[in-house]
Amino acid sequence: MLDFAIFAVTFVIALVGAVLYLYPSSRRSSGIPGFNPTDEKDGNLQDIINRGSLHHFLVSLHQEFGPVASFWFGGRPVVSLGSVHQLQQHINPNRTTDSFETMLKSLLGYQSGMEGGATETLMRKKVYENAIDNTLKSNFPLVLKLVEELVGKWSSFPETQHTPLCAHLLGLSLKAVTQLALGERFKDDAEVLCFHKNHGAIWSEIGKGYLDGSLEKSSSRKGHYEKALSEMESVLLSVVRERKAQRKQTAFVDALLQSSLNERQVMEDCMVFTQAGCVIAANLCIWAIHFLSTSEEVQDKLYQELEDVLGSEPISLDKIPQLRYCQQVLNETVRTAKLTPVAARLQEVEGKVDQHVIPKETLVIYALGVVMQDSDTWSAPYRFDPDRFDDDSARKSFCLLGFSGNQACPELRFAYTVATILLSTLVRLLKLHQLEGQVMEVKSELVSTPKDETWITVSRRS
Repeated sequence: MLDFAIFAVTFVIALVGAVLYLYPSSRRSSGIPGFNPTDEKDGNLQDIINRGSLHHFLVSLHQEFGPVASFWFGGRPVVSLGSVHQLQQHINPNRTTDSFETMLKSLLGYQSGMEGGATETLMRKKVYENAIDNTLKSNFPLVLKLVEELVGKWSSFPETQHTPLCAHLLGLSLKAVTQLALGERFKDDAEVLCFHKNHGAIWSEIGKGYLDGSLEKSSSRKGHYEKALSEMESVLLSVVRERKAQRKQTAFVDALLQSSLNERQVMEDCMVFTQAGCVIAANLCIWAIHFLSTSEEVQDKLYQELEDVLGSEPISLDKIPQLRYCQQVLNETVRTAKLTPVAARLQEVEGKVDQHVIPKETLVIYALGVVMQDSDTWSAPYRFDPDRFDDDSARKSFCLLGFSGNQACPELRFAYTVATILLSTLVRLLKLHQLEGQVMEVKSELVSTPKDETWITVSRRS
């Protein structure tokens, strides 16, 4: 993963708690304008809870105090950056570990790879990135097959039937990620269902303990979580040992085994990729199809590009870069849905943004959700409009935020590829229709997720 932490924590205490737990912060006030603490012990925690999410709190913070603002978590000052210009000043001169990986591994209790030197950290990061990229190249036909099976199923539905996006696309993502990461053992639906059960139990609890200690207070919840984590680790370790003995070279785990990582490190990296990869890919696909269902014009424009580039042939990896409008659709999906609305970095040395000095060891939040709906950066920011990415300035701003180009994290590149395969297959065969009266609400999790099941209907193209 890259230094710019695109997939940082969007759930407030997971983000703040994990980073501050690992890096005890200076308690000096930064002098940057912002909210004073409303509670001596908790700082602005209750204000964040009252707003409903960290994103909504940051919206109000930057509306009142401008693009550089501060608030308090407990007795610790936190600085938030809420515009492209200020983010650019902070990103360029700084370097830090990836906050999503740091957060996720700390919540899972993993320390390997976080205590080594810079060279070891960079080596492991490169192994991880290359393993994902090479696995996707080797298994592209498998992903296409899984997509074609799903689209074939949708094609058989009557036009009046409601299609549940969340259930179907999480299922697609689970099948793709488990088989690509762990091998053909997960062609067995029973294995996938068992993985899904434990994955859901782990993912739903990650970060909650940092909010109010509720996991520690509930022996039944804690027992359920620890059992799921133990079972998942046991499965992953057994896969690592099986694949090591078989000396296969087709899955993500195989690529890791060819490196100098030990079994425990390989298991941990498999846990991170399978936990995060499933949710990121599923939700990118869910939001993309939802937004397409709201615009026949965008669907038709995407359909025409697919016909021009692919004709009647299935998509291939080498054709994906030619699908420029499809890329714009996915970029606009990430922006409009605020797929990852918050990122964070530790200020390793004293820094400066505009006239503001940021003390060493301050937690700096990138308010990406604020930036992605900033009217100074995006015209009509709340409208789904892929054409905005025809503009060079829009593409540069988006790339600066870490969502595209070579700076994109490997999980996001993986999710973009899966979503492109899905859209290229789906849109050439079916038209997508929004369900009238359906209201899309976002649930605050590590990745922007619909609060409830999302439904569409489909019809065959004539």
